[in-house]
Amino acid sequence: MSQIQSNANVQLDSFDHLLRADSDIAAIVGRQYFVPAEGKDAVIFPPTYAPPEGREEGGGYNIDKLSDGHNVCLLDSVPSQANRIEPLFKTPPYKALVPQIVVKVGSKQINLLDAGHRTADAVVRFSGLKDELRKAFQQIRDFGNAEPLAKIAPTSILHGVWDSRGTQVKLQRIVRSVIRAYDVETLHRSSQYIPPVRYVDEGIFQEPQSKAEKERLSQEGFLDSPATFQLGGVLVKGDIRRDIALNLVAIRALAAGDGPDGSRTLTLRRYILGLALVAITAPIDTNLREGCLLVVDAERPSYFELVSYNGIRQKLELDHATALAFAQHAASAFGVDQQECEVIFDKDDAQKVLSQTKEEAKRQRRQSTRSEEGA
Repeated sequence: MSQIQSNANVQLDSFDHLLRADSDIAAIVGRQYFVPAEGKDAVIFPPTYAPPEGREEGGGYNIDKLSDGHNVCLLDSVPSQANRIEPLFKTPPYKALVPQIVVKVGSKQINLLDAGHRTADAVVRFSGLKDELRKAFQQIRDFGNAEPLAKIAPTSILHGVWDSRGTQVKLQRIVRSVIRAYDVETLHRSSQYIPPVRYVDEGIFQEPQSKAEKERLSQEGFLDSPATFQLGGVLVKGDIRRDIALNLVAIRALAAGDGPDGSRTLTLRRYILGLALVAITAPIDTNLREGCLLVVDAERPSYFELVSYNGIRQKLELDHATALAFAQHAASAFGVDQQECEVIFDKDDAQKVLSQTKEEAKRQRRQSTRSEEGA
């Protein structure tokens, strides 16, 4: 069993054995078990998805049938989990660990931590931050230097980002988690709305003569509205499980301006590792959606493991207080700017791009890339 120092004694170098180039540890993985708040035999509601483009069928719940007769139901996807974790860094004490950047769009203020595509999101790409971000991505593309991006938006390194409309830099996720339910039975439900007044009988409306008239009255609540054999959630026969992975290989691939073996590189890696440890140990929002409130399974404790390249797994004792203490040390050493920064969304720039044809926009991006490479 690997024992990380208690949070009272955690030091800046407490995790350096995981960051060394010769480390044989590939990842930290974890597993958490949940049950519905109403009880293990309660019905829960997975997310629903539209059918694939060009098809009228195939939507609904994401349930994969396995060849052995079992099935797996997606309850919360990897991107959805990232979007639940990231806002944690807007609240104390975590907000001191990352820069707080707000984009002002008209009368609204959008924290960068709420942008679904992070630094590649349109709300950021057309803001006063765009030039600084472009240079940060160029540093990664041209020199492998992730330090400038970490100074602006470290969670883009943590959860991955693809600058698909600019430099084409693509960073893989360092932290990923997903919640699935195993061996589920799909249920259905029916309902019937009956208005409090028979509007036709009272002479308020004429009896509808066409399907379109009936649908219009029904939409406004003036007619009965049946909903029969709709998706009604799932009954979980197996586990509800959150699988967590922290990719240490990806962290060890990060470098700063002083190269792969410099002190700034180590400081950067410690900082990103600290954020990652906080992300995987912090309590998450398990109120996934209406009808899907999960709680920890008290009979099956969570656990973490160190996974070596040779496949050997070693139990890791890691608590959130220790992870936070280390992250605070690492953020202090990295020099996080704790002053909230506000930038303005450039409406004119956005409208200019939208006025271009698709080919014109592509041509401009190519020309911009060539001029940057020639600079």
